[in-house]
Amino acid sequence: MFLLLVEDDLGLGNVLLKILSRTYRVDWVRTLSLAKQQFQANDYDLILLDLGLPDGDGIEWLMQLRQSNADQPVLILSARDGLDDRVQGLDTGADDYLVKPFEPEELQARIRVLLRRHQGRHHEICAFGGLSYDSRLDQFSLHNEPLSLPQKEAQLLLTLLQSAGNKVHRERLLQRIYGSGNDSESNTLDVHIYALRKLIGKDRIETVRGFGYRLVQP
Repeated sequence: MFLLLVEDDLGLGNVLLKILSRTYRVDWVRTLSLAKQQFQANDYDLILLDLGLPDGDGIEWLMQLRQSNADQPVLILSARDGLDDRVQGLDTGADDYLVKPFEPEELQARIRVLLRRHQGRHHEICAFGGLSYDSRLDQFSLHNEPLSLPQKEAQLLLTLLQSAGNKVHRERLLQRIYGSGNDSESNTLDVHIYALRKLIGKDRIETVRGFGYRLVQP
């Protein structure tokens, strides 16, 4: 799962990034302008949104997201604890509202609830050449047998599976597993592809020289 954290407080942002990165891939930005750029460039599963940001109010961007039919769950994280603030946030389109300060365990629990709820609305099954992914269960299978994958290998396989038979640029794959700011010249991607091939079969992933990779029928 890929989260966008929009939080201008340096200390809190660092703490949240450290905690959430144990379970999810996380992009952290500190301004609305960067949040909008990252949202356009990436496919996020959930947005954690502060309201009082240096270049604007998160409520205004939330309104724009909902008007454009963006349906990612949005969890507001704010020090504004008034009833009117919470009602406004939820009425504008937030899926949940958590007042600062909060305990990390509660934040993580609320994230899990929102992701489960969203996956239930968008039940997707991708299948190709004996491989399949069930979004509701968040489960990969190989020939109907459950397949256990490390986080980054799972993100790679899902990206390849969603474009099965078509080549996928290495930059897109790097963004999927590392988010923004990745180094497209790094051999890290090749290491993860090697590990994924060992798990699903080396003949299932074809190298497209000078471009990236493609999932193929063995």
